[in-house]
Amino acid sequence: MKTVDFSVLLTRYLTHYLPVQRNLSSNTICSYRDTFKLLLTFCRDVKGYNIAKLKLTTLGKSCMEEFLLWLTNTRGASPSTYNQRLCAIHAFFDYVMAEEPGYMEQCIQIHNIPRKVAASPPAQYLTADNLKLLLSMPDRSTKKGRRDMVMLTVLYDTAARVSELIDIRICDVRLDVPAVITLHGKGRKIRSVPLMKQTVDLLKVYFEENRIDPVRHSDLPLFWNTHRKKLTRSGVTYILRKYVEMAQGVSSDMPLNVSPHKLRHTKAMHLVQANVNPVYIKDFLGHADISTTEIYARADNEAKRSALEKATEHLRLPPVTNWEQDSELIDWLSSLG
Repeated sequence: MKTVDFSVLLTRYLTHYLPVQRNLSSNTICSYRDTFKLLLTFCRDVKGYNIAKLKLTTLGKSCMEEFLLWLTNTRGASPSTYNQRLCAIHAFFDYVMAEEPGYMEQCIQIHNIPRKVAASPPAQYLTADNLKLLLSMPDRSTKKGRRDMVMLTVLYDTAARVSELIDIRICDVRLDVPAVITLHGKGRKIRSVPLMKQTVDLLKVYFEENRIDPVRHSDLPLFWNTHRKKLTRSGVTYILRKYVEMAQGVSSDMPLNVSPHKLRHTKAMHLVQANVNPVYIKDFLGHADISTTEIYARADNEAKRSALEKATEHLRLPPVTNWEQDSELIDWLSSLG
């Protein structure tokens, strides 16, 4: 069997297969690319391989397992990051298996490397008071402050990912009834989300102030910088962090770490608390699987449990014992077997 250069397959995979045949977004392709940059760094610095002459046969199951172990132990990768890198590896070797069937056994062995099981962290979100405080921070007497206030409101109301927010164009905004914004999500999936009346009113004033004509300016980004270019992810994060720090000066209850994604979590939690059908919430958020949406229901249940416990503290109910440390109970349960 002819030995295939890893570089040839990887180049075709990143430059043709993912963008052309799979039509994946640039963000997804960059994530895959970063995984293989790390893999090449590992091969060069840890294994001592000449990465310019790397053969596919060199990258067997044991090599991939060592690479994943290196990610965890040396680079401190979390279980979710570990699984993300492993997913990229699995996807690449699926491609290899189709392009070079002679390597099928090697590809299957790599595909059998299991994911790490990790408990989903509880969704972090803002309380209604904290959200209200945050949205009151921009200075509405300035044009930039008014823009920031509208941007943060849209970010919350649409539950958009930050990448989705910066990609919104004027043509994606419909202010007539029914008012919606079209978001371009992960994997080039498109969804339309409804807007609250308050958000619609803010956007109408924003359009008037900036003399935005939906027809003539259809390709203009909804929110732009001083160069009239769309905002960057880091730009949105910087703006949000600025107002979070201002809000912390007003109230110590404002969380220290508030990312754009936390506003997405906040909207999702409000939908759950309003008893919106989970299927609708799944579609609203653009989740591929409803199990992802269920983390908000679990977080809401935990919040209700904590509130109930606090409300009944004055009753001085007996504390719950740790049954795992009750030797008599353990002995009795063991006798049942």
